[in-house]
Amino acid sequence: MNKGDLVSAVADKAGLTKAQAGDALDAAIEVITSALAQGDEVKLIGFGTFVVADRPAGTARNPRTGETIEVAASRTPKFKAGAGLKDAVNNK
Repeated sequence: MNKGDLVSAVADKAGLTKAQAGDALDAAIEVITSALAQGDEVKLIGFGTFVVADRPAGTARNPRTGETIEVAASRTPKFKAGAGLKDAVNNK
C-alpha cells in the first residue's frame, strides 16, 4: 500500500473526500516528524510508539574496497509496535 492507497482507504473509512483525507494524513505526518525532531516520542495507544534513538560514532568497512571509514554519531527514528498492532498482524 502506498500513500495514495492509504489516502483512499482513510477517505472511504472516515467518510471524507480524498483531498480532506490527504490533508489530514499530511498533517499527522508533519506533527509526528516535528515531535521527533524535537526529541519527543509519539505514543499511539494500541498502535505503537515512534521514538528517536541515538547511534554512537564508530567505524565501518567498505565491502568493495575493504577500507575502514569513520561513521559519525547520529539520531534515527524508530517505531515500536504496540500490542494491538501485533495482535492484528498475528490474527489474534
